[in-house]
Amino acid sequence: MKDYHINIFPSDEDAGYIADIPDLAHCSAFGESPEEALAEVLKAKVAWIEAAHAEGKPVPPPTFRPAIYRVA
Repeated sequence: MKDYHINIFPSDEDAGYIADIPDLAHCSAFGESPEEALAEVLKAKVAWIEAAHAEGKPVPPPTFRPAIYRVA
């Protein structure tokens, strides 16, 4: 089963970590550690999908894969 790709990267400006899900527009979260950012973005993913369903908007399938995973 495919799931959404999650990016986690340090943010010097915020003194912590940002996690985002590229397939879900504006779905991101902050954490003081990479693990906390991941936990928070997983909560944000559930909220994003629930909000889309409540508004009758489509939920895109997981498609994003970083270049390292792409086969030429």
